[in-house]
Amino acid sequence: MDLTVTLTGFVALYIFMLAAFTGYEIIGRVPAILHTPLMSGSNFVHGIVVVGAMYALLNATSTIEQVIGFFGVLLGAGNAAGGYVVTERMLEMFKPSDKKPGDKQAK
Repeated sequence: MDLTVTLTGFVALYIFMLAAFTGYEIIGRVPAILHTPLMSGSNFVHGIVVVGAMYALLNATSTIEQVIGFFGVLLGAGNAAGGYVVTERMLEMFKPSDKKPGDKQAK
């Protein structure tokens, strides 16, 4: 194995582990009441994931790389769409209702 390839692999593993630890520490300290607004506000990150997965899919040469790239695009797009659905539902909670004070709900 070439030394530069091994070194690049270790550097990539180090960056991944550092990002995972940092993300865990930051998200772990967010109060539960702020977690959903914070996550729904960061939907642009999911868009970046989709772009990266599409790039990986376009550069795939073997069948297994194409399958992994396809599932990466599929899951990333689903995650982005789900984030926007959660954001929309959360914003609906803050809209004023159309009920008048004397109205009762129909059962």
